[in-house]
Amino acid sequence: MRCRLTAVRALTVLSALMAVLVACGADAPRSSPLLIATGQRGGVYFDYGTGLAKAISAELPGVRPQVLTTGASVDNLRMIASGRADVAFTLADSAALAVRGEPPFDRPQPVRALARLYDNYVHLVVRANSGITSPAHLRGRVISGGAAGSGTEVIAKRLLGVTGLDPDRDLTVRSMDLGTSAEALRAGAIDAFFFSGGLPTKTISELAGQKLIRLVDLRSYASPMRRRYGEFYSERTIPASTYGLPESGTIGVPDYLIVRQDMDDALAHDLTELLFTHREALELAHPEARRLNVRAAFSTDPVILHPGAVRYYRDTRS
Repeated sequence: MRCRLTAVRALTVLSALMAVLVACGADAPRSSPLLIATGQRGGVYFDYGTGLAKAISAELPGVRPQVLTTGASVDNLRMIASGRADVAFTLADSAALAVRGEPPFDRPQPVRALARLYDNYVHLVVRANSGITSPAHLRGRVISGGAAGSGTEVIAKRLLGVTGLDPDRDLTVRSMDLGTSAEALRAGAIDAFFFSGGLPTKTISELAGQKLIRLVDLRSYASPMRRRYGEFYSERTIPASTYGLPESGTIGVPDYLIVRQDMDDALAHDLTELLFTHREALELAHPEARRLNVRAAFSTDPVILHPGAVRYYRDTRS
């Protein structure tokens, strides 16, 4: 009889413990995915996004970041608008097309900005022994104009137009991502490729280290690009120390970190704050993270800042 009572008591205690565990499990925060649309491996977006994901994992309990490789800017904007990504990197000129609903977008895209991060630099990469010294020399050539759905693709088409070249008639333009472009140039399958990225871009560094390439100077096209397409474009310099190549003038375009319009305000605030409080860690992912400046980060025109980001910037001023 005493054994039966002991067994009953044991079952009662076990049932009570199970009830407590179930209740605790119900109250525990669930891990929510956060999809970060970056770009291609070998590019700055991917490295920066990977660093951001590590910071999020360390500092935001219950948020499970996942880094996505994509075609970059245009692709990323579409992914944010459609809900296939929560956070993304994009060029300012591509973002302007998105919020205005201009081609390649068929309507205004519901995106918001967290920060202006740094400037991208347009690279026109040719083989070291090539006779190409200006975009005009691309006439009759085969080139890569960037990955389909990339900001590079937008810039390359605009730059060729400013040069007076028709991409459909005057040369052969192929859509290739950065890695494929590099391999095609190395193999002699293309004569040049465009890429818009931060400094340094890893894949271009590798080509330069092998003495295979040089950069075409683009500085004279910054003003025509600005006059025709807006204030996003500015004259910049790629220092000799970046790739071990001669100094080269080029065109700079700001980069934005954007999110879905309906992102929770608290999460948007925390992500914005994380960019600044973990800037040193992000610099280890890519040196461009050091360019983040709180006095310039909220200048994301024409993309509206997310209310959560607005709260962060207001708090830093008080």
